[in-house]
Amino acid sequence: MAQNSFPYTYFEGKIVPSEDAKVSVQTHALQYGTAVFGGIRGYYNEAKKNLYVFRLPEHCKRLVNSTKIMQLQIKITPEEIQSIILDLLRKNEVKQNVYLRPFIYTSALQLSPRFHDVNADITIYALKLDDYLDTQNGLTTMVSSWQRFSDNQIPTLSKVSGGYVNSALAKSEAVQNGMDEAIFLDARGFVSEGSAENLFIVRDGVIHTPTIPSSILEGITRRSIIQIAKDLGYQVVERDIARSELYIADELFFSGTGVQVAWVKEVDRRVIGNGNIGPITKKIQSIFFETVRGEQPNYMNWLTPVY
Repeated sequence: MAQNSFPYTYFEGKIVPSEDAKVSVQTHALQYGTAVFGGIRGYYNEAKKNLYVFRLPEHCKRLVNSTKIMQLQIKITPEEIQSIILDLLRKNEVKQNVYLRPFIYTSALQLSPRFHDVNADITIYALKLDDYLDTQNGLTTMVSSWQRFSDNQIPTLSKVSGGYVNSALAKSEAVQNGMDEAIFLDARGFVSEGSAENLFIVRDGVIHTPTIPSSILEGITRRSIIQIAKDLGYQVVERDIARSELYIADELFFSGTGVQVAWVKEVDRRVIGNGNIGPITKKIQSIFFETVRGEQPNYMNWLTPVY
């Protein structure tokens, strides 16, 4: 069992000890990346003695939508996935920040890269996780030489496992060049997203973010940030963003389940703004972290209590 794993995992229709959740080397998804997955966070509030899962229904719905896009052969509803996740968290008696990874994969032991006529199954495991990337000190980034794939190559609205080879190439390139994270451009040359995060820039007090046709994942945290920003009175514009706009942005930040809300201090060795977290980013980040811990009454409907 991995060091940061919990004792139990959902596997082949039941909750089992994590060390027993294993697949064969012949598993179809292992060979071809024919799987879809989700990333879900839960935050433990010590004062309230409860664990809150952030936007659980939306994550489960997106996972099921991913199976529809990719023709995965499984019959499961978002509500059933929610129930399994809550049972798993309670079985593990989770009372700390947690990351959940549900994935639906072609579990058959057969050849031929395809989605139709291949049996699929669902597995869900949980990890102890606080920050995936530094949210406080600012990230250094670079525009990747790898292009973000388009929706007509691999569906960008589906979190399909095989597509993350693209992300892995960009992430490795960035880290091996001394940066924290990569930024993709789409096939047209416009800004898309990070290796596993949506992106926002601030210019003259207005928040801008790439559109879905920019080959982005339709992020659930992204949607939440847009709502928070609008509730705070900021204008949010979804549009095409040119690469050079990154360099002259007043503020730049990533959003996503893993990254949460993390500000960027440098792109291609150009300092963003004054090199410090911007006031708009700081305000949104503060509201976001209060929200996920159950400290923002306006957004309690985004949280599912476990206990």
